[in-house]
Amino acid sequence: MDCRRLVTGLIIGCSAFVALLFGGIWLACLIFGISVYGAKEYTEILKHKGFLPSYRIILLSSIGFGLLAFFNLNEYMVFLMILTAVLALMSVLFRGRQPYIANVATTIFGAIYCGWFPMHLLMMRNLGLNCLTCPIEHPAGASYCIILLIGVLLTDTFCYFTGCKYGKHKLSPVISPNKTIEGAIGGTVMCLIFTVAMGIYMELTWYHALIMGLLIAGFAQIGDLCESMIKRDAGVKDSSNILPGHGGFLDRTDSYILTIPVLYYYLLYFVQNF
Repeated sequence: MDCRRLVTGLIIGCSAFVALLFGGIWLACLIFGISVYGAKEYTEILKHKGFLPSYRIILLSSIGFGLLAFFNLNEYMVFLMILTAVLALMSVLFRGRQPYIANVATTIFGAIYCGWFPMHLLMMRNLGLNCLTCPIEHPAGASYCIILLIGVLLTDTFCYFTGCKYGKHKLSPVISPNKTIEGAIGGTVMCLIFTVAMGIYMELTWYHALIMGLLIAGFAQIGDLCESMIKRDAGVKDSSNILPGHGGFLDRTDSYILTIPVLYYYLLYFVQNF
């Protein structure tokens, strides 16, 4: 195994675990950093297709989403998204860069993909009530976030190993020919075992734990395929080379980007309210 890849993975994993455990400014800084670099990588990838999304608008929008999530002002998220769309239109209107429609659309999508979706992790971390006997704030939110972190890692890891050993049928031959249906099943099963075990420990209803596992495993793989689709369409292998042995920030977080908001809204509407 590449030592650089191993060291980088350990640093990223430990940093994420500590940030999720303690939340607050630590988690905000982690997500802000990922969003800033992710937005940069996103705009560079799109340039290979001849599209010119506005990095400044994506960055400002991501910062705005982060501040709203950090201060629990979630009701203003829709307003910020509308403002982002207006700014994207005005940017193309007054700067006049072709292709107009594609530049507007990719700017708005970039703000959602690199900013709005990841910032839901801050909102997830704040779920649940505080406990006087617990040394950290919102322990339920911390538990959900750590389940997400480890669940995605288990899904990715066992998709790879199961696919290498038993994989025969391609999951998506055009987008990602190395991924197999057998690998997807292996990763999903391991994620389900983990989430159900954690659900028992947290005293969650069994079907909530099962559904959480399905959502994590399913959208982790969908998110991975979506980022692969973007890169393949643009003709690039990695989003960047900033992380030794791992590529770019989007390469390392692609499995989380879609999973975070999906899991958050399931927890908010179906777990926390019952």
